[in-house]
Amino acid sequence: MYIIDNVIVSDDVTDEHFACNLTACKGACCWEGDFGAPLEKEELSILEKIYPEVAPYLTEEGRAAIEEQGFYTNNEKLGGWDTTLVDNGACAYMTLNDQGMAMCGIEQANRDGKTDWKKPISCHLYPIRVKSKPSADFEALNYDVWDICSAACSMGKREKIRVYEFAKPALIRKYGEEWYDALVAAVEREK
Repeated sequence: MYIIDNVIVSDDVTDEHFACNLTACKGACCWEGDFGAPLEKEELSILEKIYPEVAPYLTEEGRAAIEEQGFYTNNEKLGGWDTTLVDNGACAYMTLNDQGMAMCGIEQANRDGKTDWKKPISCHLYPIRVKSKPSADFEALNYDVWDICSAACSMGKREKIRVYEFAKPALIRKYGEEWYDALVAAVEREK
């Protein structure tokens, strides 16, 4: 395990291989699972603010779910907030492209210059999950192993890309370039 500032990084994040293979999984992480994407408290107001620009990118079902349930839902089981789901299934912000691959309506709006927010950080970081303890001043980064990502694991091994390398842009977005460089240096010292 590595400790960089107040962030604990599990060995799985630095040792295991991963590179999304969307042609194999079709973005199943956007419609599989019991909960929506975890949201940080600061992201709640962002979702509300950008919704008018994002809404045209969403499906009718997604917009209806958001209208009925809100921009996000309170996950009482896990003690936080999640993206809204359509009929307890797909993320309400998910769309499908012509090949049947899940796409993020928020990210599409961002790519088109409609918003300056890429998407929830939990989606950007995936397969890394952040665990935090409100009473303590630290976060833990863990690798979320999920069978729907087996093709991503195979591709990561083939391409020699480890989880933290795959998630580099997201880790820099969340913690900064200096933090990421410190993690890389710590990993390289261990080799």
